[in-house]
Amino acid sequence: MKQLETLAGLTIPEIEKQTSLPRFRAGQIYKWIIRGQGDFDKMTDIPGSLREELKSRFIVFSGSVDQVFDDAGTKKTVITLNDGLKVEAVLLNDGKNRLTACLSTQAGCPAGCVFCRTGSLGFKRDLECAEIVEQFIFLHTLAGGESGKENKEKHIIGNIVVMGMGEPLLNLQRLRKAITVFTDKQGMNLSPRRITVSTCGIVPALFDIAENGPYVRLALSLVTADENLRQRLMPITAANPLQKVKEALTLFQRRGGGRVTLEAPLLGRLNTREEDAEYAADFARGLDTVVNIIPWNPVAGLEFEGSPLREPEKKETENFIRMLESRGLKVTTRLRKGRRVMGACGQLGSL
Repeated sequence: MKQLETLAGLTIPEIEKQTSLPRFRAGQIYKWIIRGQGDFDKMTDIPGSLREELKSRFIVFSGSVDQVFDDAGTKKTVITLNDGLKVEAVLLNDGKNRLTACLSTQAGCPAGCVFCRTGSLGFKRDLECAEIVEQFIFLHTLAGGESGKENKEKHIIGNIVVMGMGEPLLNLQRLRKAITVFTDKQGMNLSPRRITVSTCGIVPALFDIAENGPYVRLALSLVTADENLRQRLMPITAANPLQKVKEALTLFQRRGGGRVTLEAPLLGRLNTREEDAEYAADFARGLDTVVNIIPWNPVAGLEFEGSPLREPEKKETENFIRMLESRGLKVTTRLRKGRRVMGACGQLGSL
């Protein structure tokens, strides 16, 4: 049986081309899609005969929400893709009813970071643009966006962080296309400054973004700027040395990119030393940065060179923050949301 084509993830001109329909009809379909309506029969401003034709040729969404887990308003969704693989996306609530969608770009992850549950799963495949866009739409519906109705609020979800499963910059072209959909003024109309992409630091892709955009916010998963330790903790970084990463980030900021977040997941007694603070200060020198401290979220079974990983003690975290600040670095601390449903940073893939 022929596989039906997916319409989610397409812009209005692309829907027009794919369906051979007039622009105004493509626009109608597009608006239904971004409002979360996956049933052609409920697209009430489209003639019935056309709806039947669309059903014979297309599907709206290729995946579906399989499970939802809730931890005090932070919701983790498990999405089943059309080939049976599963990915996770998280609706983050900061407690003040400000919502952020955390999206995945790959099933599994090839980076192999020892402190990340997703990295222990291995790599399955890149997600298609539609599969990235669908995550946002599913979370939007989960947050209270009504299928088939215009929402009174401009955005129910105000921000996107591409920090879920996978290394986003290894799937840059599909991610770039998804960002085009997210920022489309005829659709979701999110500002690029409300989209943050987190990366281990894939050098060729960073230079590509610096030269060609999109000029979204970038977050570098630094972990430590001790190159030797970083490569042992994050195997993928052996091919992406920090000197080249910094060159790419410098170019990114010169070409119009904004402040870069240096993410520092803290691993007890591993990367909280004074030399880690010194290395971080050296790396940040000359860049516009803020360091985001992320005390490690526990995942059973993860270890480093034969020893189980552990959370840093509170005093250990506080001391490391003081060391960073004493070296002139701006520091923030990540809110710890979704830990009880394994939906926090580094925990995705724990089904």
